[in-house]
Amino acid sequence: MSTVDFEQIAQYAKIFSDLTPKREALIAEAGIKIMPHLSAVTEKFYVNLLKVPKAAPFIEGKIDYLKKTHLMWLQQVFTGEYDQAYVEMMYRVGYVHVQVDLPVEFMSGGITLITNELIIIVSELYADEPEKSFEILGAINAAFGFSLLVMQASYQASVSEVLNRFLSITGVSKVLFDNLAAAYDKKAANI
Repeated sequence: MSTVDFEQIAQYAKIFSDLTPKREALIAEAGIKIMPHLSAVTEKFYVNLLKVPKAAPFIEGKIDYLKKTHLMWLQQVFTGEYDQAYVEMMYRVGYVHVQVDLPVEFMSGGITLITNELIIIVSELYADEPEKSFEILGAINAAFGFSLLVMQASYQASVSEVLNRFLSITGVSKVLFDNLAAAYDKKAANI
């Protein structure tokens, strides 16, 4: 990971997610009211995750530890500081997800579960300020989109690293591998 350009990843992810300085400040401001509710978000996240049969092998025997790290991450999200340290942390999270063979859809699915809970919380906290609620939810969506994009950049780099090792060990060229994959995809589509 030492050759990773975290600044480039951050800039790309901020543009793509529309995480602007104004939204970062809004998250930090709203975070003061939201943070007391983050433990409940983490608890509900794991209740919902336990309903996903494919999740069991990834959380069995580790749920207390995972809840702690999940809550610490959520608290970081609501500081509004999406600096290089945050980007590096999210990149490592994506890398670890690859190392444990976590299915890629778990990242976006997890973000969806969290966002669903935060929609309820923000709507209740800002019930008398619907426009502010809307702005905060947009900022939260941008922050989680940013985090997801950074994790996915790491995930993609890790998958490419594994593919390159496979190609090196087998002696198969990238062109041949791509042609074989395309032929397999065509055959699978016709089945």
